[in-house]
Amino acid sequence: MATDNIMAVVAGFRPLARLHHPREVIKQFTPNWFAMTMGTGVLALALAQLPWAGATLLRLAEALWGLAAMLFVLFSLLYAARWVLFLEEARRIFGHATVSMFIGTIPMGLATLLNGLLLFGVPRWGAAAVSLAETLWWLDVAMALACGVCIPYLMFTRQRHRIDEMTAVWLLPVVAAEVAAVSGALLAGHLPDMDSRYRVLLASYVLWAYSMPVAFSILVILFLRMALHRLPPANMAASSWLALGPIGTGALGMLVLGEQAPAVFAAQGLASVGAMAHGLGVVAATLLWGCGVWWLLLAVLVTARYLRTGLPFNLGWWAFTFPLGVYALATLKLGALFGHPFFDMMGTVLVAWLAVLWCLVTVRTLEGAWRGHLFVAPCLAHGQGMPGQGLDGERCR
Repeated sequence: MATDNIMAVVAGFRPLARLHHPREVIKQFTPNWFAMTMGTGVLALALAQLPWAGATLLRLAEALWGLAAMLFVLFSLLYAARWVLFLEEARRIFGHATVSMFIGTIPMGLATLLNGLLLFGVPRWGAAAVSLAETLWWLDVAMALACGVCIPYLMFTRQRHRIDEMTAVWLLPVVAAEVAAVSGALLAGHLPDMDSRYRVLLASYVLWAYSMPVAFSILVILFLRMALHRLPPANMAASSWLALGPIGTGALGMLVLGEQAPAVFAAQGLASVGAMAHGLGVVAATLLWGCGVWWLLLAVLVTARYLRTGLPFNLGWWAFTFPLGVYALATLKLGALFGHPFFDMMGTVLVAWLAVLWCLVTVRTLEGAWRGHLFVAPCLAHGQGMPGQGLDGERCR
C-alpha cells in the first residue's frame, strides 16, 4: 500500500476512492473508454451467434448488450461534460498524435450497440426498435465519415508523426466507416420498404469502400514500420491486435451486404447486380478471412513475446477484444454459409477466447478505475509519459 501511495504521488494521480471531486474524473476523461463498450458489445453479439447458443446464453448476451449500452451512455455524459466544463483541455485532443485516434471508438461503440438493438431489441419492441436503430445509424454514419477524414487531416496538418513511432491505432478513425457499413447491412434487412433498404444498402457499400482501401494502406505501412523499427513499446502491445479489426469487419461486411443484395437490387430491376454482389461478397469475405489468419497468428506471436518481458495494463488492452470479436463473427458467418464444421469450431474457440479476455480486461479496468490509474489524459501531462495509459506523453499544440 505504501508503494502504491508513493507511485500515485510521483505519477500525479490519486485513487478514485480518494478523489476530492468528480470534476477530476471528468477533466481526465478521454475517448479511450469507449473501447470498453466496443469490447463488451461485440462479446454480446458473438455469444448470440454461436450455433449452439441456448436460451441461457442468449439472456447472458442480452445482459452484456444492456451493460454496453449503459456504459456508452455514461461515457457519453462524462465526455460531453468534459467539453462543457474543460473546453480548453478537451480541445487539446486534436493535437495529440495518439489519443485523437480513439475518437473513432465513439462511432464504433455506437454501431455495436445498434447491432445489438436489431438483434435483441426488435423481438422485444418490434418496429419501434427498428425506427430507433435507423435514426442511430444515420448519426453513426455522420460520425464515422467525419472521423475517417478529419482525423487524418489533423495528422497531416497539426500533429507530429514519425514512422518509428507509428502503431496500429492509426486504424481506429478509418475503420469506423467500415463498422457502420456492417450495421447498415444488418439494418437493411429490418426496414419495411425496399426503397429505404436500397438507400441504406448503397450507402453501406460506399462506407465499406470509404474505409477498407485506406485501412489496408495503413496495414502496409505498419508492416514496413515493424520490419524497419521492430515492435512498439510494451505499453502499446495490445495494438498489434487492431490489424485484425478491419480484416474481420471487412469480411463480415461483404457477407452481410451480399446477403441483402439479391432481394434489394432485384426490386430495383438490377437482379444481375444483386446476384453478382452476393457472389463477390462470398469470395471477398473468404479471401479476407484467410488474410486474417496471418494477422491472427502474428498477433499471438507478438503478444507471447511481450509476455516474456512483462505487459503493463492500460486501457489499450481493450484492443484484445473487439478485433478478435469481429473476426469471430466473420468466422461463424462463414460457417453458417458453407455449412462446414471447421468454421463453427474455430468460431466457437475464438468466442471462448474472447470471453476469457473480456473477463480479464474488465477486472483489470475496474481495478484501475478505482485506483485512479486510468484517469489520466496524456494531453494534460505536459510532455510527461503517464503510466497506466498505454499512450505516449506527447504535448498537444
